[in-house]
Amino acid sequence: MTVLVRLDPEWPDSDLIESAASIIRNGGLVAFPTETVYGLGADAMNEAAVQRIFEAKGRPADNPLIVHVCSTEMLGTAVGRLSEKARLLAERFWPGPLTLVLARNSKVAASVSSGLDTVAVRMPGCRIALDLISSAGTPVAAPSGNTSGRPSPTTAAHVFSDLDGRIDMILDGGTTNIGIESTVLDVTTDPPLILRPGWITREQLAESVGQVEIARSEEELKRSPGTRHRHYTPRVPVILIEQTTPHSLGEILKRHLKHGKVGFIGHSPAGLDDPRLQAVILRNDARDYAHSIYAALRELEDQGAQLVVVQGISDKGEGAAVMDRLRRAASEIIRNSE
Repeated sequence: MTVLVRLDPEWPDSDLIESAASIIRNGGLVAFPTETVYGLGADAMNEAAVQRIFEAKGRPADNPLIVHVCSTEMLGTAVGRLSEKARLLAERFWPGPLTLVLARNSKVAASVSSGLDTVAVRMPGCRIALDLISSAGTPVAAPSGNTSGRPSPTTAAHVFSDLDGRIDMILDGGTTNIGIESTVLDVTTDPPLILRPGWITREQLAESVGQVEIARSEEELKRSPGTRHRHYTPRVPVILIEQTTPHSLGEILKRHLKHGKVGFIGHSPAGLDDPRLQAVILRNDARDYAHSIYAALRELEDQGAQLVVVQGISDKGEGAAVMDRLRRAASEIIRNSE
């Protein structure tokens, strides 16, 4: 039985935090909110505990985890020597949605890094997460708190739906603020490489450390979670339309409505009066999409949609991370339906 505990996100109860921290210290699993998505946490220094994460999620063993810390002192127990660029990035963006790939301290459980000599680390910008890690007194390995491949959870209810009975506790801190996963930046290379786009953009990173490149090869991408396996997908097919006009959007929806219920997520009115169409209308804005997209995919699936059509947004700035997630979720991508 998984215990679900509600916490005030600004003033979390210290006794409840300590109860969760005790589970972590004793090799258990606790799901908790961060500013990005909910994570599924275990003691990063305990190999058996980390293995429980992979088992609970059904996660492939070659998909590394992110280690979460609450201080620069704790960072030193998880990584080797920090480069000057790593220090600059941590000072500017932590706590926050930036994960740094660094040299791994051998004390970290080997399965955290899927056998690599590097480890992905971040300091979350969420009071509940920081209090939990501090109280546990150990770095916490935490991928997203969902069944592997599913849309990442942005509420405790999403975690409960996927993992009830497989984990020990869920800390409910409400809906996450950002809604998509952190940027992952490899700073063991020069120039640094973005392995996974996130809310911290390439332009913001370059302002701090100069040239930043985007990883392309399989060898580079394997240092980050969320880059090589199928991710972020509901149980029904997803069609992503990257560019469209209102007329062509309507024609695509009509075509699929002939076969049953269709979900639509987009920023243009669907323009159709059909009870088989379930629409979630968002602003044409990266922040609104990031905050809402995973929940919308789950909601439409729960409402019985047999297919979900998603209207894309610009992939400039923060939109790059949103479109990365949508492309990975999609069964089919229509580049231009104008």
